[in-house]
Amino acid sequence: MEKYFGENTPKLGFGLMRLPKKGGRIDIEHTKQMVDLFMKAGLTYFDTAYVYDDGESERAAKAALVDRYPRESFTLATKLCAWMGAHNEETAKQQFYTSLERTGAGYFDYYLLHALQAGNYKTYDKYHIWDFVKEQKAKGLIKHWGFSFHATPDILDEILTVHPDAEFVQLQLNYADWENPDVTARENYEVARRHGKSIVVMEPVKGGALANPPKEVGKVFKEVSSDASYASWAIRYAASLDGIITVLSGMSNLEQMQDNLSYMENFKSLNAQEQAAIRKAQELMNGIKSIPCTACHYCTAGCPKKISIPEIFAARNQQLVWGQLEEGHRQYSELVKSTGKASDCIACGQCERACPQQIDVITRLKDCAVQFER
Repeated sequence: MEKYFGENTPKLGFGLMRLPKKGGRIDIEHTKQMVDLFMKAGLTYFDTAYVYDDGESERAAKAALVDRYPRESFTLATKLCAWMGAHNEETAKQQFYTSLERTGAGYFDYYLLHALQAGNYKTYDKYHIWDFVKEQKAKGLIKHWGFSFHATPDILDEILTVHPDAEFVQLQLNYADWENPDVTARENYEVARRHGKSIVVMEPVKGGALANPPKEVGKVFKEVSSDASYASWAIRYAASLDGIITVLSGMSNLEQMQDNLSYMENFKSLNAQEQAAIRKAQELMNGIKSIPCTACHYCTAGCPKKISIPEIFAARNQQLVWGQLEEGHRQYSELVKSTGKASDCIACGQCERACPQQIDVITRLKDCAVQFER
């Protein structure tokens, strides 16, 4: 018998947000190979969303997974975003039916209200989305429902108090953000568990940043285990927490899949020595002032100046995290040959309203303009 909802779910989930690309489109054949490895390892949880890759992620789920495996052999999660790609209640609710059509799944094992934040969470009440998903569950089109969350613990407590029948919460949890005041990972985790909610973990590797941590952090991990990948530390840390349904990894190639399976096919929680290494790494990470961008690209969809904000921030982080000044300049120079410059920002603020990390994007872009364009 499960101690909590989802306890027996395999602890690695396949996030379909960062799938491999070929010619600017999702590489379906490459994705099929990744799905096959994942399924062969006995792992079953797949996660997509209506807004991922303008719908291509859901279509890829159909081509690589739904059309090729018995429906009962896997679980599929997707999401409804009432504040992005929707203009009113009707178009918001239509996302559900469009997702069913795109995926061909027949029903969703897990369905989420997507990326609730301080500036948008009341939209889901305004459009009656909470009642809508419960109606779909009553019809058998949704097995379990919850929401993904990017805000403060007081708002999470409010939502779970008003909507106690939500079955699970998807939270950004990783060792670097555990005490980050902008993410409040630990506090959000504690609120969810206090309400008795199971948790799906997103961004355990912080958009890939923790797969290539600062040298000081990497040294700490290598002293404990010279063979373990940096990503393995991040994913196992999240999976070792209590109340976890699964940990989503947005894998982009076969190599990442193979690495993740090497330690998650037969998952073992972190031992005492490994936990101590994580605490030391957290102390080191707290002293590094990087831009906490996870490259979700929610900010770029409506940018009137077509600025590739995550890529600009990645170039700046080459300087801030690694001290690679010339490499940062090189990346930026190549990037702005085909996209807007940091100085093109007109401070319209749509990026900051969309950002799940609550980054002060406008200020950060000004800094990037000073660093890269002077």
